[in-house]
Amino acid sequence: MKTLTIDVVSDVVCPWCYVGKRRLERALALLAVQHPDVDPEVRWHTFQLNPEMAPEGMARVDYVRNKFGDEGSAIYERVAGVGKEVGIPFAFDRIVRQPNTVVAHSLIAVSEPGMVQDAMVEAFFKAYFLDGLDLTQASVLLDIAESAGMDRAVAEQHLQNSALHSQTIDSDKAAREMGITGVPFFIFNRQVGLSGAHESETLLQGMVEAMNATATDD
Repeated sequence: MKTLTIDVVSDVVCPWCYVGKRRLERALALLAVQHPDVDPEVRWHTFQLNPEMAPEGMARVDYVRNKFGDEGSAIYERVAGVGKEVGIPFAFDRIVRQPNTVVAHSLIAVSEPGMVQDAMVEAFFKAYFLDGLDLTQASVLLDIAESAGMDRAVAEQHLQNSALHSQTIDSDKAAREMGITGVPFFIFNRQVGLSGAHESETLLQGMVEAMNATATDD
């Protein structure tokens, strides 16, 4: 089997990252049909849309107004339209609080790459964008982690692990130092980078291009 590493830099409160996840899933389905000899591994990495956000977060209505002014509703209507196309019923009106995402990212970071980590990422996207849950609340974070298969006691340890949270902040800084300014950002075999929630066919093209480049290097 040929290996393909897919590094996804993302934030759990980024709607385009959720769209990007769905498009990546379809691209992987296409890859499996066209290149059955490839064994892809997806790894999720930290990016904070709002690295300066206070731990207690802020009211979502204030956040949207501060960031987009009067354009907020139009912007999210567009995102919701794209969401429907990929099977995501965004419920932006349910979101009450804009959170700091360090702890959420920490729980993702300690999850094993592959199905385990995917389940954690999906659980956070669903909790925030579909259920409107408050990611600043420890009990909510524990519920999400548990729903994704993590032992609740283990999750609680991660919530209180300041060293882990510092590593998560460092990961965010490292992504910025690489030149990443927006997410989602996809990196295939450390060869090809794509910024944005591209269509599945474009992501597949990036995968194939990266594999060809890796084969040439070998």
